[in-house]
Amino acid sequence: MIRWAQEHADWVLGFQDEVWWSRFKPASLSSWCTDDAPMRLVQQNKAKDDTDPKAFACYGLMLRHDERNGEPSHEMLLRFVDGRTNSDITIQFLDWCCTGLAARGKRALLMIWDNATWHTSKAVQDWIRDHNRQVKRSGHGVRLIDFLLPIKSPWLNPIEPMWAHAKRRIIEPDGTLSAQELADRVCAALGCDHLPHLPITENVT
Repeated sequence: MIRWAQEHADWVLGFQDEVWWSRFKPASLSSWCTDDAPMRLVQQNKAKDDTDPKAFACYGLMLRHDERNGEPSHEMLLRFVDGRTNSDITIQFLDWCCTGLAARGKRALLMIWDNATWHTSKAVQDWIRDHNRQVKRSGHGVRLIDFLLPIKSPWLNPIEPMWAHAKRRIIEPDGTLSAQELADRVCAALGCDHLPHLPITENVT
């Protein structure tokens, strides 16, 4: 797949995944420090007047670029979710990614993702098939060609370590971040814009 993407200037290779960001659960990390000044992460609790969610999910697509073209080696496309991941939100995210890539002149997205139920659901697979048919009929847009990772093999997806490193970078050692502050830090750590969250609709599967 990497070779296919490199052989076509208007194709792009992407690795997709979802992750939860917690305002209270600290990420696991280790750090060098002196014996007389150890680093401490203070466990935070949700205040009674705190109306922000304890955690929220987001969708990510890591695009791997061909460095020979002078582009960065990778780029992250990110959208937060007002609720849980499901088929409807997945379709919204895929449609947004394809629309944005089409505006850049891309013609195909080779996307690798795992076997989550909201990836393999009939609604999502039907949407991908219908989307590709529409692109073929019209001659415009980005074809989406998805490849499933083996079951229970997250280490094969290079977006996973990006999540882990970002969680360590956004830590507030002795305070609580608001949902807005947390999302802003996530976007800063991953080098992307904080865009409007994907909304939950009535049909959730």
